[in-house]
Amino acid sequence: MEQVRVALQAMDPISHAGLANFLQSRPGLVLLPAADRVAAKVLVVSADRLTTDVVALLRRSAAETGAPVVLVTSEINETELLTAVECRVVAVLPRSAVTAERLVHCVLAAAAGGGVMPPNLVGELLKHIERLQRDVLTPHGLNASGLTPREIDVLRLMAEGFDTSEIAGELCYSERTVKNVIYGLTHRLKLRNRSHAVAYALRAGMI
Repeated sequence: MEQVRVALQAMDPISHAGLANFLQSRPGLVLLPAADRVAAKVLVVSADRLTTDVVALLRRSAAETGAPVVLVTSEINETELLTAVECRVVAVLPRSAVTAERLVHCVLAAAAGGGVMPPNLVGELLKHIERLQRDVLTPHGLNASGLTPREIDVLRLMAEGFDTSEIAGELCYSERTVKNVIYGLTHRLKLRNRSHAVAYALRAGMI
C-alpha cells in the first residue's frame, strides 16, 4: 500500500506533539519534517479558532502545496467554515473529538479525494449551497458547475463525438452559436481546446 505523506502544523507545541504521536502510530502514514511539507499529500493544521493568521497560513499552504487540509479546531462557525473550504480544507475534526483513529480516518479520506465534516457543519454547508443556487446562480442561468444548461448540452454532445455542424443540428442552433458557446466556456474556464473541455467536464462530473 502506498504511504501517505503528511505535514503537520499546530499553533502550540502540546497539540503538535499529541497529533504527531497519533499520526506516527499508523504504518501507512509518513509524517514529514516541516521543511519538506511541500511534498505532503495531506496537511494537518491544528488551531483553536480560525483567526486571520490561521487563514493566511491556510492560503499560503494551498498556494505552496495544493494539498487538501484536515483542520483540527475547537470552534468554527458557518462563515469560517466557508473560508476554510476555500483554503482547501476538506475535513474538520473538533478538538474535543480527536482520537488517533478519527485523525487517521480524516487524513486517509483527504488523501483519497474525499472529506469529513461534522453533521452540523454539513447542514450549514448545504444551506449555503442552496442559497447560492437560489440567489446567485439561478438568476444568471447557471448551475453549481458554473455552466449554463446550453453549455452542458454542447459538452455532452462533444463527448459523444459530434462535430460542430452535428451539434448545431441536434440542438437546433446555428454553427456560429455552437462555436460561440464552445469559445465562451473554454475561455472562461481557461481550457486549451475541445478535448480539454470534455475531459474537464467529465472529471468534474458535469456531464
